[in-house]
Amino acid sequence: MNLYGLIGHPLSHSFSKKYFTEKFEKENITDCSYELFDIDNIEKLVPILNQNSSLKGLNVTIPYKESVIPYLTELSPEAKEIGAVNTIKIEGDKLIGHNTDYFGFKQSLKPFVEINHERALILGTGGASKAVVYALNSININCLFVSRNPKNDNEISYEDVNEYVIKHHQIIVNTTPIGTFPNIEEKPNINYNLITANHLLYDLVYNPKQTVFVKEGKQRGAITLNGYQMLQLQAEKAWQIWNS
Repeated sequence: MNLYGLIGHPLSHSFSKKYFTEKFEKENITDCSYELFDIDNIEKLVPILNQNSSLKGLNVTIPYKESVIPYLTELSPEAKEIGAVNTIKIEGDKLIGHNTDYFGFKQSLKPFVEINHERALILGTGGASKAVVYALNSININCLFVSRNPKNDNEISYEDVNEYVIKHHQIIVNTTPIGTFPNIEEKPNINYNLITANHLLYDLVYNPKQTVFVKEGKQRGAITLNGYQMLQLQAEKAWQIWNS
């Protein structure tokens, strides 16, 4: 039995286990199973690998997309460039890190990008944000990060997100977990009254289906997307990598 799984913390509302379990049933894949490995420290990856010799692949979620990298044997060109990993292919002793987040994000966003969408505001600076920026740059969209603690020239604080910034960044992507179940009343701290019908708001959060961030955009006529299709696309891409 080939084993696949997800590492992260917390994993109580994981998309991956349900998705892959249903996929295996639907497609009559009888020699595979998918498990959750909820670890409170990335160092616990080592015993998971040692205790599960049938493990062929792992997905990686918050908060380990960057801290997992030192444990890997090699990185795909995309993962190296992005600096974050969400998929690991296991070949004997080799752990190969990939990033399928950027693929899922790019494919789900592309049909909705319009001529005025030249610049994007990225809320958050974690592992997911890196894949988002890689995808946006690949379709010639410039990005500006918003962080609680700006460190680089390309980062501003939430206090700095003024009318000018929102007017000139007509794609806004929430890459933070703010608004995720059970904290469904929370939303990133920006002035939603400045959002217009020219904006596109994309929330990587998929549970709930409509976060407050998405609802605020919808109320003002913006195009709104959640992270569900991105997750499906990145999961299928991971499956392809594990079986290539």
